[in-house]
Amino acid sequence: MTDSHPSLKRRLACLLYESLVVFSILLIGFLLPQIVLSGFGWQVGAKGLWLHVFVLLLAYFVWCWLNGGQTLPMKTWKLRVVDANDRPVRPLQAILRYCAAWPSFLLFGIGLIWALIDKDRQFLHDRIAGTRITTQN
Repeated sequence: MTDSHPSLKRRLACLLYESLVVFSILLIGFLLPQIVLSGFGWQVGAKGLWLHVFVLLLAYFVWCWLNGGQTLPMKTWKLRVVDANDRPVRPLQAILRYCAAWPSFLLFGIGLIWALIDKDRQFLHDRIAGTRITTQN
């Protein structure tokens, strides 16, 4: 690991790739089970569906961050999530980062825009969780 800060452009390109992976995860882990359930005549309410999406993506992101600090797109772009001292992310930090990322994206990308004014160019959810994205050798 190094202490260099990857460019905002590089991190946004990684996010674009991440959206393809998230789409695949939702297709397999969300849509297919819903189709099977509806085949048996079972229906889940709107809150249950949102909870399913939230927990499914929580499992994916937190597992990846705790097991190497990288998702598949982060490996491709040679990025890694670490804590403020370049140590691996702790479980509660990973969960906090994930939870803080939801409003960061859903409120018109305010957490991403934050990187334009942040002194280290970090996203808002990284500031909140005490994490940062670094480059990997």
